[in-house]
Amino acid sequence: MTTRTNKGDRRSQAPATAARNQSKGGRKGRKPLAPVKVGKDRNWGPIAMFVAVGLIAAGIIGYAFWAQRDAQSLEWPERAAAIGGLVNYRDENPDMLTRDHQAGQLPYEVLPPVGGNHNGAWQNCQGNVYAEPIASEHAVHSLEHGAVWVTYRPDLPADQVDRLAGLVDGNDKLFMSPFPDLDAPISLQAWGYQLKVDNANDSRITDFIRALRVNASIEGPSARCDGGITSTGTVPQNAGG
Repeated sequence: MTTRTNKGDRRSQAPATAARNQSKGGRKGRKPLAPVKVGKDRNWGPIAMFVAVGLIAAGIIGYAFWAQRDAQSLEWPERAAAIGGLVNYRDENPDMLTRDHQAGQLPYEVLPPVGGNHNGAWQNCQGNVYAEPIASEHAVHSLEHGAVWVTYRPDLPADQVDRLAGLVDGNDKLFMSPFPDLDAPISLQAWGYQLKVDNANDSRITDFIRALRVNASIEGPSARCDGGITSTGTVPQNAGG
């Protein structure tokens, strides 16, 4: 006896068979997942060093900024006192800082002088650069007016003299001249203050000028530097003695 297969049964089996075949084919054709690569550990040494250097640099810059700000906020006597090597004769020997006007050549306890009796005429101190020595008696009167007197030994190298002249030339309440027999290459004077240094590049020179120019005046900031003696020579003029 021949057994017939119901057409409906064949039709119902076809989709199931196709689904199984598709499923098998899909598994065979699926690409394998790529393995996850685990990177090597970073070399943290250089990174840490870079960060540390950056922090140190930032700290140095920050400290310099605040130190400068603090220095600027100090009163001028405190700024002067902070200059290494500065001698304050206002404290050490105030009795020598007399202020009488006298004619002729006068003795001074400190050389170059930082104060004391002086000639009635002052040395012009409007940024004057004198190539020859000048009379101390006129220079001291300029100090009384708040000027800073920059002196140097005559054998100071020319490039250092030029460096000093660049700081002085044309700047009011400053003047400079050579000073024979000076016991240091360079000496700066304000009324009652003195600083001696070995080199024109010494940063204390500008510190001295910033702290004491005008401020060290005994007669106030309005005291004149124009209209003074402009000639050189160590013998003072007696005018106004």
